[in-house]
Amino acid sequence: MEKIIIPTREKVEADISLPGSKSISNRALVIGALAEGETTLKNFLQSEDTDVMKGCLTALGLEIEHSVEELLIRGRGGEIPAGRAHLDTINSGTTMRFLTGLVSLGKGSYNLDGNRRMRQRPIEPLLACLRRLGVNARSKKGNGCPPVKVKTAGIKGGDCELPGDISSQFLSSLLLSGPYAEKEITIRVEGALASKPYISLTLRLMEDFGVTVENEDFTLFRIPSGQKYHGRNYQIEGDASSASYFWAAAAITGGRVRVTNVGENSIQGDARFAALLGKMGARVRGGSNWLEVSGPLKRGIEVDLNDMPDTVPTLAVAALFAPGRTEIRNVANLRYKESDRLRALFTELSRIGAKVEELPDGLIVEGADLHGAEIETYRDHRIAMALSLAGLRIPGIEIRDPDCVNKTFPTFFDLFLSL
Repeated sequence: MEKIIIPTREKVEADISLPGSKSISNRALVIGALAEGETTLKNFLQSEDTDVMKGCLTALGLEIEHSVEELLIRGRGGEIPAGRAHLDTINSGTTMRFLTGLVSLGKGSYNLDGNRRMRQRPIEPLLACLRRLGVNARSKKGNGCPPVKVKTAGIKGGDCELPGDISSQFLSSLLLSGPYAEKEITIRVEGALASKPYISLTLRLMEDFGVTVENEDFTLFRIPSGQKYHGRNYQIEGDASSASYFWAAAAITGGRVRVTNVGENSIQGDARFAALLGKMGARVRGGSNWLEVSGPLKRGIEVDLNDMPDTVPTLAVAALFAPGRTEIRNVANLRYKESDRLRALFTELSRIGAKVEELPDGLIVEGADLHGAEIETYRDHRIAMALSLAGLRIPGIEIRDPDCVNKTFPTFFDLFLSL
């Protein structure tokens, strides 16, 4: 579709179950590829991002079977079957970063590329670390971005330093593949580590599949060699980042939404977004496998969202309907996502009449005199989904290129418009 008009709603009321977490799905897929034996993943997310990951793993010689109910992958115990491959990661950051580490375990030559935006997204910190660990991994154009060329006879091991402020996916890539290095790997994180909950998620999945990592306060990680993942059956939670849009829909319309497969015991950091809405005055209730938010919002807040960067667009739009101003800080790494999300949010929130200030590392948002407009999405799924929330309260919100949500949530508009 070229665009979609969002109808206004009063007091959204719903109980919903969401597709599986993208973050868990792609991590579990990489682990399953490296594991010994078969891994069956229940509630595996079907989306463009996971399709890209599956396609690239298949190109490397891994066997994957996918039905409506589950995905099965036959692991090769750390072996990469193909000695040569060209992998098109489109604009899937997890695929580009995670598979750069994975192919480094192979024996041969591998090219990884993507679309125009992917070629603007940095990867040099990961490549520099791999070179320290004995892998010839380089940016083919010498600009620190894809396309990437990896020539390797396996990861030797050793020590490396990794800046922590650009993307946690660099560290996750090294952690996921590190157990199959010839020698122990020690990774020292320089500076503050962005998105720590995503590292916690990586470590949790590694442990669930039989591998342990020494973590010294997120500043030093030690991966003992000789460990192996073991294939297993694994149930994937609903996607907490996706849940944020529906919790926010309840909060800004004074309604109620319960997500029935993301709960208080979630291993995803973004599940804490519900509590953030609670700080803004919404009512939050939950159990082991469900979380419910009821509106309205009563106040703006000041918040450091470094641990939940994917929820920044959701909070920025929700802030339009909270009395006072909301200040979001410490999310400069959003400029390296599918779009420069801080600039995109500043531009589109201004377009609908919000009082918004773009900061080097965040945003300040107030409601003001809001009105309808045609929203540019920048081919960014999170901009499209978040700005759709504004249409629940503001007549005339039109979302351009709504199909960009297929990246992580193909059924988003079906579910959102049925609320």
